Amino acid sequence: MTWSAVLLVTAVVWAVSVIRSVRLRAFVYSLPLPMTLALVTTDHRVDGAQLLGVLGLNLFFVTVALTHHRLRWPILLADLAGIAAYVALSAGLLAVPVPFGPALAGTLALWLLAMVVLRRRARAVAAAPQRPVDARRDSLPAPAKLAVIFAGAVLTGLLGQLLRGMVVTFPYSGVLVAVEARRQLVDFSRHFARNSLALVGFLTAYHHLQDGSPVVALAGGWAAFALLATALHLPRRRRAEPAPADALPDASAGPAPAAPTRPAPDPSTRPAPDGAAGTPHARPRPRPTAAERRATT
Repeated sequence: MTWSAVLLVTAVVWAVSVIRSVRLRAFVYSLPLPMTLALVTTDHRVDGAQLLGVLGLNLFFVTVALTHHRLRWPILLADLAGIAAYVALSAGLLAVPVPFGPALAGTLALWLLAMVVLRRRARAVAAAPQRPVDARRDSLPAPAKLAVIFAGAVLTGLLGQLLRGMVVTFPYSGVLVAVEARRQLVDFSRHFARNSLALVGFLTAYHHLQDGSPVVALAGGWAAFALLATALHLPRRRRAEPAPADALPDASAGPAPAAPTRPAPDPSTRPAPDGAAGTPHARPRPRPTAAERRATT
């Protein structure tokens, strides 16, 4: 592993360590910078095995999350378990030739299946009571953390050189990123699984252009990555919330009864207003005279 690769891995891990958003952390890690450097500094070609290596990256994070959060292993031991899972998958892929077409079809099918499972799990988690987010920062000073990241990049680089063609997708920075994101590793793995489709696009475009100019192949790969990453992160419309159950009519109770209507009054029985045409005015009764009052008494 060259010193430029070590510095690149160090920069990626350092960027992830200072970013607070889990979604942005996963996006920064999913940038195909280590892949680009591995393709530039080596003569490895991108075939079906390298495409399935994207599944190996997801397998690495799933293994680390499972062993660290479920089995309560220390994060460094969980990292070793993730590396072992990736190495085992790589050994199997390097033992047999893997055609690119079937590998692409299988990768896309597994990605779609993973998205369906993760969406259902996200709905279940949203319905459950929310746990407080652990936003604690590491107490390690920045210079010491940078030195640890640099040393870890050198060690993972030496390990990655043993994997031959699978070095293209080896999780160089992922080993240290898992340590930095250990408190939010489950959410990080979910976001990275979604972003991994863009990595598949990068490798697919490079595969179809690698027989020509390497610069053109890399440019096509980055263009495919940018296109898919943009499509994955476009804002989605929210569905209209359904009306509450008590506001909806009960279909089992039959149609709602009609409101009682008041019969219209008959115009012939309606009294005519005072002074209307055709009705005589009642004359006021005259006051009796004095003679009439004496006669009545």
